[in-house]
Amino acid sequence: MMLSGRLGPGALAGLWGLLLLLNLGCAVRASEITFELPDNAKQCFYEEIMQGVKCTLEFQVITGGHYDVDCRLEDPDGIVLYKEMKKQYDSFTFTASRNGTYKFCFSNEFSTFTHKTVYFDFQVGDDPPLFPSENRVTALTQMESACVSIHEALKSVIDHQTHFRLREAQGRSRAEDLNTRVAYWSIGEAIILLVVSIGQVFLLKSFFSDKRTTTTRVGS
Repeated sequence: MMLSGRLGPGALAGLWGLLLLLNLGCAVRASEITFELPDNAKQCFYEEIMQGVKCTLEFQVITGGHYDVDCRLEDPDGIVLYKEMKKQYDSFTFTASRNGTYKFCFSNEFSTFTHKTVYFDFQVGDDPPLFPSENRVTALTQMESACVSIHEALKSVIDHQTHFRLREAQGRSRAEDLNTRVAYWSIGEAIILLVVSIGQVFLLKSFFSDKRTTTTRVGS
């Protein structure tokens, strides 16, 4: 049996659906950044958003101190939409009330010595449908449904992988910090043990050392 070199209308529609699936990421703006936040520092980011667009801000502190930062989100008029102090992680969803530049800042100004590593994901807009909304009865309806299911599954996999990577990085940071503390504690114990041993040697030596007394004769 030989396969034809030409594709029928149904197969072409399926290929268009797969192309839409692959290019879907271009329709939604998303900023996913991991950055260093020094001590006594503040970092702000800006995003142009149209009115009525749904947005989601999600952040998590990966390393540093008590794994907490201050977060603040403002609209173009400076009205505070979200504000949290010393949060390790959080998520906030809002709908833009007006056109303009929205600002969100992360602050580590309350920390004097430790710097932080912060991850955030700022998504603007919703995913558009993979296929037109009109009702069509074709042989590829099942393929289109499969494409939608695969797309949703891939989104879930990507989200889980991101969270697992963040947890792995945070766990590795905690383990390295604990390892450093254990190493310093071991060195301190070794120094104390050495000092105590030397002190005991000198103390025992003083117990068994000969004490010579000098006798002075007084002539008559």
